[in-house]
Amino acid sequence: MNATSEPLPTDLESWAIFLDIDGTLIDIAETPGAVIVPHALPGQLAELSLRLDGALALVSGRSINSIDELFAPYRFPAAGLHGTEIRREENGEIDRKILEENQLDVARQKLEDLAKKVPDIIVEDKGIAIAVHYRQVPEAFSQVDHLVDTLLVQLGLGWARQDGKMVVEIHPSASSKGTAIAKLMSASPFKGRSPIAVGDDLTDEKMFEFVNSTSGRSIKVGTSAHASVARFSVDSANTIRDWISELAHLGN
Repeated sequence: MNATSEPLPTDLESWAIFLDIDGTLIDIAETPGAVIVPHALPGQLAELSLRLDGALALVSGRSINSIDELFAPYRFPAAGLHGTEIRREENGEIDRKILEENQLDVARQKLEDLAKKVPDIIVEDKGIAIAVHYRQVPEAFSQVDHLVDTLLVQLGLGWARQDGKMVVEIHPSASSKGTAIAKLMSASPFKGRSPIAVGDDLTDEKMFEFVNSTSGRSIKVGTSAHASVARFSVDSANTIRDWISELAHLGN
């Protein structure tokens, strides 16, 4: 990975941009609901999207509904729940993977039982996926780790584990941020452009892998204990926000 001072292009004619949210566009908070979106950021993203003729997408572990709430009143093409949800246009329909009813009920109940025993564990029910946050009680990781692995064995094929920064998630195995970008890149306004993927976490490695395979640009935000396949790096989410602000103003 190249820690370079200029990984972020300003000539956007041939690029499509894919942005993670938590830790990349906004700073990570103690809980998912406690994040703060800088006041100017949604409008700047909208300006940048115009410069790219719409070839900007938000790619997140959050649901698309949650993404829309964060950046209201603006909407963008998006991939939610690690690619389980896809919206190809800002006001388009959301394509969602359909699961059998009650498929996650047992896992959900057992994770909620653990949260009752360890109150600072947060179970985030995303419907088609479940995330377990242990940021406020890192010493509980071993309990979360063991239970999630046990539940995956019980759930069987079709489900996968995704680790992130102080979070472990169970989600459909057929979806990832990499598969999401591949789907978005197959059609207008992304088709024919080179992808830039920006993320900060293990959850973003699949999209880095895809972007690298297409001779795009993969950019890791910040530092972490795990090795990354990203080919470039920047210091922090502040750097990404400054880049977006610069690009938005260049369009005026």
